[in-house]
Amino acid sequence: MTEKHDKYPVTTAIRALRAAGVAFEPHHYDYVEKGGTEVSARELGVDEHCVIKTLVMEDERKQPLVVLMHGDCEVSTKTLARLLQVKSIAPCSPEVASRHSGYLVGGTSPFGTKRRMPVYVEAGVLALPKIYINGGKRGFLVSLAPEALTRVLGAQAVEVALPHEA
Repeated sequence: MTEKHDKYPVTTAIRALRAAGVAFEPHHYDYVEKGGTEVSARELGVDEHCVIKTLVMEDERKQPLVVLMHGDCEVSTKTLARLLQVKSIAPCSPEVASRHSGYLVGGTSPFGTKRRMPVYVEAGVLALPKIYINGGKRGFLVSLAPEALTRVLGAQAVEVALPHEA
């Protein structure tokens, strides 16, 4: 595990990564409200396609799920609903997402969530050599190998990406 950097927060996500034996590198950046992956990618000097957003969504029965998507793409909720054989999928409100994940929106990590939820990952994410994903706090990402998503989270690969609309 690479921990040669200055101090970083020991969040629930960091504890989960350590417990699973996942090698990661911490990265701090200046958090900007509603700045999203565009800001974190720019601040860290990395391709936004490699910054993965953690989205808490729910189906029509209010069953939560997590979708991991490239920072420069959107999720086709219609395609995802079809794949999961449910009527609809929509993003949770920030309050509901926080209740399910245990994290503040903007600091949501798929690791160490309060509630165990099914995790779906855009297939292209798994093909990247390294990803940057939230470490459980606003302004804090960790870089790691994408195989951790399937090994630790049991994430299922899906193809639901839409190009980001400007």
